[in-house]
Amino acid sequence: MVSIALQCFDSRVGNAHRVRELAYKTDLMPKGYIMYVEQGGQEMLLADIGNTHFHIYDGQKVVHLSYHDAIDTYRNRPLQYISVNRHIEKQIGCIEGWENVSSQMLLPGEYETMGVDRKALCLSHDNGIFVDAGSAITVDVMERGIYKGGYIVPGIRAMRESYARISPELKIELDETIDLTQLPLTTKEQISYGIIASIKTLIEKHQQKRSLYITGGDGRLLAGFFKDAIYDEALVFKGMEHALASEKLEIRN
Repeated sequence: MVSIALQCFDSRVGNAHRVRELAYKTDLMPKGYIMYVEQGGQEMLLADIGNTHFHIYDGQKVVHLSYHDAIDTYRNRPLQYISVNRHIEKQIGCIEGWENVSSQMLLPGEYETMGVDRKALCLSHDNGIFVDAGSAITVDVMERGIYKGGYIVPGIRAMRESYARISPELKIELDETIDLTQLPLTTKEQISYGIIASIKTLIEKHQQKRSLYITGGDGRLLAGFFKDAIYDEALVFKGMEHALASEKLEIRN
C-alpha cells in the first residue's frame, strides 16, 4: 500500500495544512485537495514542461529551471510531468521514476488541439475564468466542471515588442503601475495603458460573476489590475493532481 499525503489549500487565506492517510478514500478526494504519492520515502514531484523551461512543484513552491538544470537536479527523484514539448521526450523518456501523465489530463468539453497545460489549469476548479499570462495569454471558462471555451492573445512582452517593430521610438519598458482610470500623457504610459487595458477589458467582458484565477509569469502583475483576482502560481499543478487523484480512484473502483 502506498502512503498518501493530502494537502488542503484555502485560497481565501493563502494557508495550507497537510493531512496524511494510508489509503485512498473517496470522501477525502474532493477538488481542492492535493495529492502526493510517496515512493521510497520521497514525495512525488510534479512538472509542467514548457518550450524553454521546466516548472517543478514540490507541494510548497514552484521552481523554474532550464532543461539541463532540471534534469541534473531531479533525475533521481520520482516525478510526474506534462509537456508541450514533444522533442524533450527523447531526453527524459528513459529516466527511471519519471512519468509522462499528459494523457491523463482529461477535460470535459476540451477540443482536440487544446494544450495540456491549459487543460490542467482548467481542472484546478470546477467554475471560473482562468488566465495564464505567459508568452501568450490564454483565457478559458469553466462551468460545473465543463470547458465552455476561451481565447488566446499575445503576451505582454510580445505586445510590447510589437510596438518596437513598428518604430524604435516605441520601444519602451512597461509601466507596471499605470493608472487605468485616466488617459496617460507620455508614450511609455500610453503604450502601457493600451496593453494592460486591452487585456483587462477583454477578460472582464467574459468574467461576469465568475471567480477569476490567474497564473503564469506575468500573472502577479496582471492580477494587480483586477479587484478580486486570485493569483496562484500552482494552479496548473493543482489541476494535475486533481486529474491524477480522479484517475487512481477510477482504477480502484
